[in-house]
Amino acid sequence: MEYTNILAETRGAVGIITLNRPKALNAICESMLQEVSEQVRLYEQDETIAAIVIKGSDKAFAAGIDIKELQAKVSINPIEALDNTYKYFKQIDDCRKPIIAAVAGYALGIGCELALTCDIILVADNARFGQPEISLGVIPGFGATQRLTKTIGKSKTMEMVLTGRALNAEEAVACGIASRIVALPDLFDESLKTAMRIAALPRYAIMLAKDAIKQSFNTGLESGIDYENKNCKICLGTNGFKESLERFIEKRGK
Repeated sequence: MEYTNILAETRGAVGIITLNRPKALNAICESMLQEVSEQVRLYEQDETIAAIVIKGSDKAFAAGIDIKELQAKVSINPIEALDNTYKYFKQIDDCRKPIIAAVAGYALGIGCELALTCDIILVADNARFGQPEISLGVIPGFGATQRLTKTIGKSKTMEMVLTGRALNAEEAVACGIASRIVALPDLFDESLKTAMRIAALPRYAIMLAKDAIKQSFNTGLESGIDYENKNCKICLGTNGFKESLERFIEKRGK
């Protein structure tokens, strides 16, 4: 598969995926997520790779979903608009090897959800995590309401989702979204160093440890995400969402 939205490389036993739509602040389109999912699958199958790093740019890990693509998909079939995206998220989530997210700048909406799908999140001091979907009359559709609630609790999740307020790096670490803050110039190197440390350990033990931790975290999670996705699709079919989307695109075009 020839990639147009990501870069893939290896450093020793570590596979590296770089989100590469800089002009769009790495806004996630369906093809980008498909490429990420496919490369994660290839790294999982590659016996020489033991850990994976996903990163964006210094300005944005991923600043949300590709709004114009979303509008086009919703106009055709709002119920099926995000089915492929949902499938690609699940493929990433099912990876048995550890995935580290190196988050600098914006991780908003679906970008925040992609980071949450990873196993360890390291952040630069300019990182911002947010779920602003409510401003468009829709809700998160790829796990945020469930993963955030299980990670940071109901009250803070309610504030993030119902108001759209973003958390800075300090707040993200304090509430458990991220592991630790790293100076921006050192973020990738530190993420790679962490991945290499994991890769140097017994691989069967690493995969079994990840599986055990996820089993505890995911109790009841899958059904919750399915329910969230159903509600997200309901929002996509409303006139309020379509009108909000049009206003957003008009505002961006000025």
